[in-house]
Amino acid sequence: MLIGGLQKTSLLDFPGKISAIVFTAGCNFRCGYCHNPELIHPVTTVKDIFEFLNTRRGKLDGVVITGGEPCLQKDLPEFIKKIKFMDFAVKLDTNGSFPQMLDAVLPYLDYVAMDIKAPLSKYSSIVNTEIDTNKILKSINILKNSHLDYEFRTTVLRSQLSYKDFEEIGRLIQNAPRYFLQKFVSSKILDTSLQNEKTYSDSEFEEIKKILTPYISEIYIR
Repeated sequence: MLIGGLQKTSLLDFPGKISAIVFTAGCNFRCGYCHNPELIHPVTTVKDIFEFLNTRRGKLDGVVITGGEPCLQKDLPEFIKKIKFMDFAVKLDTNGSFPQMLDAVLPYLDYVAMDIKAPLSKYSSIVNTEIDTNKILKSINILKNSHLDYEFRTTVLRSQLSYKDFEEIGRLIQNAPRYFLQKFVSSKILDTSLQNEKTYSDSEFEEIKKILTPYISEIYIR
């Protein structure tokens, strides 16, 4: 495992649980709005992570594994199993481009948050690399057909996603338990040319929610 960082406590990232966050290093996407551009090189070790977690037994409920893209890590299943053996719940954040790995670790997870970058037709332009969107679709279906609790989420820039795009996304993730629309924040991003880009207004987000409501019952803006 290549570890890019550790946040020792979070009350927000794992629904209903006090958690630590493990950031894996490396990602196969190059989303301009990425707010973790520093997660390129490893900065700590797996040994350090487990030494820390050992001191937090009974104090933390869970561990969030995020990135970067955790499913790039070949030893992710063993890493998750060790965390579960310590009686922590595990949440995985993923971009969904490695469905085989997602399927492999699914039995050991308690929650998954998967990014939906755009309608499938626009994916490569948003993530700035060629992507096999069949893999994205497969990951969506893996979650839909599982008994696991999960969410989908999208970072929203006005210039990248139109109202029509959200209708397509709604169809893509229809009947998902919940969907989060994340307002774009321009601080600390990978592509500084997006520094002056805007997200939608609050009233426009309400219109987007109306577009999505026929497809998803729980829609949140954050």
